[in-house]
Amino acid sequence: MSQYRSDFLTTLETRGFIKQVTHPTELDAYCANGVPVAYIGFDATADSLHVGSLLQIMMLRHLQKAGGKPIVLMGGGTTKVGDPTDKEKSRPLLTNEQIEENIAGIKKAFEPFLTFGDGPTDAVMVNNDDWLSKLGYINLLREVGVHFTINTMTKQETVARRLNNEQPYTFLEFNYLIMQSYDFLELYRQHGCQLQIGGSDQWGNIVGGVDLVHKADGGDAYGLTAHLITTASGGKMGKTADGAVWLNADRKSPYEYWQFWRNTEDADVGRFLRLFTELSIGEIEKLEALKGADINQAKIALANAATTMLHGEDAAKDAERAASAVFGSGSTDDALPTADIARADLEAELLVAAAFTMAGLSKSNGEARRLIKQGAARVNDALVSDENASLTLADLGDGDAVKLSAGKKRHALLKAV
Repeated sequence: MSQYRSDFLTTLETRGFIKQVTHPTELDAYCANGVPVAYIGFDATADSLHVGSLLQIMMLRHLQKAGGKPIVLMGGGTTKVGDPTDKEKSRPLLTNEQIEENIAGIKKAFEPFLTFGDGPTDAVMVNNDDWLSKLGYINLLREVGVHFTINTMTKQETVARRLNNEQPYTFLEFNYLIMQSYDFLELYRQHGCQLQIGGSDQWGNIVGGVDLVHKADGGDAYGLTAHLITTASGGKMGKTADGAVWLNADRKSPYEYWQFWRNTEDADVGRFLRLFTELSIGEIEKLEALKGADINQAKIALANAATTMLHGEDAAKDAERAASAVFGSGSTDDALPTADIARADLEAELLVAAAFTMAGLSKSNGEARRLIKQGAARVNDALVSDENASLTLADLGDGDAVKLSAGKKRHALLKAV
């Protein structure tokens, strides 16, 4: 039974999102009446978001489904400073051009999850560079700086840790709290936004914004954070041996995305079904009650639901079919990640190590050779033991493709064109 009466907070609580709330009773009343407006900020440090950001995106989706208005704040301005939260050293500064390119790529990740438009509950995307870059330094200090004390700012965990460890903490980074707090004030003024949502590592920044709205404009503002997600074994959510699990299909194919969810640890299945799908709690309880080998049914349900939401039902079905073909009969399937190769390269023979690198199964030929040496490389399901082995036209199967496998879970096709 939820302690909340609003649909939005009830959903977040029953599905396990909420860690901290600034004013629970007042926020619940705000969410239960009218159209609550909430935002989450995303800095543009890469040209795609990865699964680690999916928790925040899902919260905005639940807000919109409960009758609220989501604001996606792109940090075109704050990215120029770099979020120091939980960072042991300063991030490299990006150019304006790099930030703009990253924002263009990130926008694609939101389209499957939110409905954008001009309606009262339609999501909007804004860029804090539109106001931050126009602020004169003296004006910022006079309007915003007077509401922040050095005493409070130095108590923030990130600041205190860097100072205690005698690690550099630049004056530029020190301003990040003020800039993020000003974002909240600006969105409060422009859009009537009264709620900021984020991961629990953003709690200090969020509270700073809540306080600024109250001190500067006398407004009511609220903050809500979600748990930072790690796997049952302690790993970071969205990180694999193959790198980050990106949301954009050009960075991570639907099949690879499906496989990521299919490979969820047993202990995480129920939790991930609640957080990353919209299956009912009743359905989830039935799936997480499965034991032994039957838990694979729950993992497939998780993979199908998560992939359908991002890439569509057809892509999820194709991925499940491809996985069944690969792991069942050992055959190949067009839904596998595919890289093209000139037929002439196979006519002249191509090192297997080079083929693995071309297919994205290794970052370098040296890494591919180590896979071979470890007995983790296969061509058309046959083990490769010679580090200098080559592919030829004779290795092409149906569809003029060679199936390459790194370990038991990573597969790709190299297709001759």
